[in-house]
Amino acid sequence: MAANVNPTVRRRRLGSELRKLREMKGMTAEEVAARLLVSQSKISRLENGRRSISQRDVRDLCGVYGVEDHRIVDSLMQMAKESRQQGWWHAFGDVPYSVYIGLETDAVSLRAYDSLIVPGLLQTPEYARAVIEGMWPEATVAEVEKRIQVRLKRQERITDQISPVRFWVVLDEAALRRVTGDERIMSEQLEHLVQCSTMPHVTLQILPYSVGAHPGMYGEFAILEFEDASDASVVYLEGMTSDLYLEKPNDVQDYCMMYEHLRALALNPDQSRQFMSQLAQEYAP
Repeated sequence: MAANVNPTVRRRRLGSELRKLREMKGMTAEEVAARLLVSQSKISRLENGRRSISQRDVRDLCGVYGVEDHRIVDSLMQMAKESRQQGWWHAFGDVPYSVYIGLETDAVSLRAYDSLIVPGLLQTPEYARAVIEGMWPEATVAEVEKRIQVRLKRQERITDQISPVRFWVVLDEAALRRVTGDERIMSEQLEHLVQCSTMPHVTLQILPYSVGAHPGMYGEFAILEFEDASDASVVYLEGMTSDLYLEKPNDVQDYCMMYEHLRALALNPDQSRQFMSQLAQEYAP
C-alpha cells in the first residue's frame, strides 16, 4: 500500500461509490440486502465506510448492480484491498475512536468547538494524562500510557512541517478554568496554547463566560474537511460509548453555521492570546 493511502478514507470513498452505483440502479439498501442474503445494516455500514469492505463484497455488489466495465470493477477492488490495510494507529492495538483518528489523519482542515477540555491536538503530555485518568478512572496504567502515546502521535498533524492540518478552535472559558491535574499543569498547558496559537495554521479563540447563552451549548463537535472533493465533509460528535458522524450536506451546513456564530461571539485571536497568558500567570506557582 502506498504510504499516503489512508484505509479509513478509502473505506468512505469506496462506500460512496457503491452507494452511487446502487442509486443508479434504482435499488434500495433493503432490496440489495435481500438479493445477497445479508442484513440491511451491513449494506448501510458498507456504504457509510464504518465497516471493512472485502473484495468479495465488491464483486457481489457489482454483480447485483450489473457493472460490466472491468476498469470500474478493478478500481473498486483495488480500493477494497487498500481499505483493509492498517493505519498507524493499529500499531497501538484496540484504540478508542479509531475511525475519527483515521479521518483526522487525512483531513486538510479541522474546526473544533470544545467546552470542557483542551482539544487533544493541543494538549501537553501531563495535561493529557490528567484528562485520561480523570475521564477513565478504571483504566490500567498501560491503557493510560497507550492513550497518551496515541494522543501525542496525533499531534503530528499540527507539527508537520510540510502539510499540517489547518486547525481552527473555539474553546470555552470553562475548559481553562477547570483545574485539570493541578495549577502547575494548567499554567504549562495555557502557555502551550499561547505558543500553538502563534502558528500560522492554528487559530485559537476563547469563548468567555460573558457571552452568556450560545449555540455551542448543544455540545462539543468537530468539522473535518478533506482535500479530495469526492470526500464529503464530516461532523464528529464524541460520545461515551459510541460516536456519531454526520455527513448529510444539510447537517454539515447547520454545524458550519453554528461554528461561525461561535467564532463571532468569541474573543479575537489576539485577545484570546492575552486572556490565556494572563490566566497562565494566575496559575503559575
